[in-house]
Amino acid sequence: MSTIEISRANFEHNLNQIAQKTQSLEKVALVLKDNAYGHGLELVASLAARAGVSHAVVRNLPEAEKVAPLFKTVLVLADIPEETPPEGVRFVVNDLRQIGQIPRGTAVELKVDTGMHRNGIAFEEAECAVEAIEKRGLRLMGVMTHYRGADEMGSDFFWQRKRFETLRDRLEKEGLKGVRWHSCNSAALFRSERFEEDIARVGIAAYGCLRMPEPFGRPDLRPVMSLWADRLSTRPAEPSWRIGYGGEGRLEEGGHLSTYDIGYGDGWLRGDASKPYRLPDGRPLVGRVSMDMVSVAGEEERICLFRDAAEAAVQFGTIAYDVMVKLSPRIPRVAV
Repeated sequence: MSTIEISRANFEHNLNQIAQKTQSLEKVALVLKDNAYGHGLELVASLAARAGVSHAVVRNLPEAEKVAPLFKTVLVLADIPEETPPEGVRFVVNDLRQIGQIPRGTAVELKVDTGMHRNGIAFEEAECAVEAIEKRGLRLMGVMTHYRGADEMGSDFFWQRKRFETLRDRLEKEGLKGVRWHSCNSAALFRSERFEEDIARVGIAAYGCLRMPEPFGRPDLRPVMSLWADRLSTRPAEPSWRIGYGGEGRLEEGGHLSTYDIGYGDGWLRGDASKPYRLPDGRPLVGRVSMDMVSVAGEEERICLFRDAAEAAVQFGTIAYDVMVKLSPRIPRVAV
């Protein structure tokens, strides 16, 4: 069967590089949403906890419940609890209207829109939100924002960071104390010369697929995920054969053709058979990707589809996130 291998050594190396920027693993909040970017939620959570990470970020309450025993805090980005959650689990307030829907006593962190215009309280409404949170009987534990272009050239990152700093000064002067402040994602952390916030929410860097424009430099990060598939069948093949659906595939020369157990039913991107995806060893997939299999020239028992999702993404004209999170949870994830 197809398998996703998770490199423990590369993951721990990346955490070390991140901790050098934050000056402490205690300031790293590992983003585990969407099955840990396809790497396997519970597997990666256990590896992270063992390595010394004590804060996590997830998408919803079901994810939080699976990993909460491993961490001091778990921040839920996009969900509303029906009852007061366990100690350590916090919920992001993305909209003023949510405040009245969250059960009293719940720990929350306020997200402020500093310029991305996706989620978060309007910049001008931050004071009203803090007051409403207190009046509702919620426990405000943090204030956060998110950058729209920390991994891109331009001044957006600096403009948003300045707004967030201005907001912090304003709210602290008005008496807001004892909350954690955080804005940095992976790109913002590695783009910053100094890290002076309480935590950094780090996702793609931990998984080794952060890509930054050349002037920013490339952090020393290593891909954690590799994708493998096992052979289903092999047959002698001729160059004259038209292979697969639509007969779009052809061998450049005679030899053997094998099929392997990975396809778009497993979340592997279908791509374009006229511009076939190439394996790390340079061989192209032959013909169209099927629901459950691909064809490749050769006879190996096992092939590697990619060792670096970011490099695979370039061939598909997309980003590493898209390649990784689409891989089916049915595929076994194995730490190696």
